[in-house]
Amino acid sequence: MRVLTLGAGTVGHWIADMLCRRRHDVTVIDIDPERVRQINGELDVRAIEGSASQSTVLFQADVCSADICLAVTGDDEVNVVAASMAKALGARRSIARVYAPAFRDSSTFDYQTHFGIDALLSLEQLSAFELARAIRNPDAIPLEHFARGHLEVYETEVEPQAQAIDQRLRELKLPGSVRIGSIERDGDMWLASGEDEIHVGDRVSLIGVPGEVNKSRRLFKSSTKRASRQSVIIAGGGEIGFHIARALPTSDYRITLLENDPDRCQQLAKLLPDMTVVHANANRRSVLEDEGGGAADYFVACTGSDESNIMAGVEARELGSRHVMAVVGRPDYANVVGKLGIDHVVSERDVGARQILGFLNEGAVISHRRLPNGKIGVYELEIVEGARVTGATLAELPLAGRCLVAALQRDSFIRVPTASDQLQPGDIIVALIDQDHTTECLALFNRG
Repeated sequence: MRVLTLGAGTVGHWIADMLCRRRHDVTVIDIDPERVRQINGELDVRAIEGSASQSTVLFQADVCSADICLAVTGDDEVNVVAASMAKALGARRSIARVYAPAFRDSSTFDYQTHFGIDALLSLEQLSAFELARAIRNPDAIPLEHFARGHLEVYETEVEPQAQAIDQRLRELKLPGSVRIGSIERDGDMWLASGEDEIHVGDRVSLIGVPGEVNKSRRLFKSSTKRASRQSVIIAGGGEIGFHIARALPTSDYRITLLENDPDRCQQLAKLLPDMTVVHANANRRSVLEDEGGGAADYFVACTGSDESNIMAGVEARELGSRHVMAVVGRPDYANVVGKLGIDHVVSERDVGARQILGFLNEGAVISHRRLPNGKIGVYELEIVEGARVTGATLAELPLAGRCLVAALQRDSFIRVPTASDQLQPGDIIVALIDQDHTTECLALFNRG
C-alpha cells in the first residue's frame, strides 16, 4: 500500500521503518532537512523536505494516490490540519496523532468529524486503556480504536450456577448498549443469535460500552456478591496516568495517584475529585511505604521515564504489591523487566503498531482485529455510497449466521442497532464476521 507519513521525528521514523520492513511504499515529509537526510540514508523510503500542512508539499508527495496518510508530527494542530488536507486532496484514509485530550473529547467539539479525519490516534490514551483493561478486565480484547474507543469486547467463561445458564439470549436482561457477539463451545465458535442457549463452560464475547459490559458479565459468574474495592497506586500523573485513573470506576477501586510536579497535582486534583492525588516522588521507597505500596492490589508505573518506571516497579514488588505494571518503551529492556518482578509491561510503540497496522486495509474496511481463536473477525466498516447493504434493513440483509452488526455510529452518536435499522452512506459500523464468509460479507459493504 502507498503510505504517506507526515513527520520524521521519533514516532514518524519508527512508523516508516516498520511499514518499510513490511514492504509498503512509504513517503515521509518533514520540515527538518537533517531528519530528511537521515531517513533517506537509513531507510528504503522517499523523504521530502517541507511543511506537512502546505498543499504544495502534499502534492509533491503525491497525496492524491495515497492509500493512507499518517500525520505524526510533534504538533497536534499541524497533525489535524495536515490529515484533513490530505483527506480532502485525495488520500483514501487519514489519521492524525494527537496528545491533548481535548482533541478526542467530542462532548464539546467533534474535531474528527469537523475536519473529516478517519481517526485521531493517541498513543498515551491507548497505552492507558491497555493497562486499565489489564486491571479491570484482563480477558478483554483491545479494541480501543473501534468507534473512537467507546466500545470494548470482553470474553468470559460461563461459570456453574450463573444466572444466564439455560437461558436463550433473547431472554437475558442485557442493557441496550451491550450485545453478545459470539459463543464458543467444545472448540467450536459461532456468531450468537437470539435463539442460542447458554451452557456451563461456554465462552461468550460481550461487545458494548465498557461500563455496561462490566456490569453484564456478572450474569455469567457464579456469584453476584459485591467484592470489596481494590487498591490501585499509579506512579506518574501525565496523560497515561490520568487516563488510567479515568478508566477505572471509583466504585470498584481506591485510586492513589503519585505525581512529582506540584502544578500538575493541583490540576489532577480538580479533574479527579474522587481520587487521592499525592505530591511525591514515586521512586522513593519511603513514599511507597507511606502510601500503602506494600498492600496495593495493583501498582502501575507510568512516569515518562523507562528507568524510573522499572525502579518504581521493583520497589513496589519488594514491598509486596500483588500486581506490578509499567510503561517501558525501549525494546532492549523487554527481556529484563520480567526478571525484575514486573508482571505486565506496555510499550507505546507496540500499542501504536497494532493500531496502525489495523488501519492498512482496502475498500470499506477502516480497521479490523480477530477474536483470540481466529474464527471471527471484528471489523470497523464505513458505509459507502452504492453499497448493497444500504438497500434493506438489517433483518432483510443476508447476514444471519455470517455477520453481526454490533454497533452503529451515525452523526457522531454510537448505539447498538436494531433489526429494523437501515444503514446509510456515511455510517460507521462495528461488525463481527465469520472468517469463513469474509469475502462475501465484505462484498456487501463495498460499492456494487
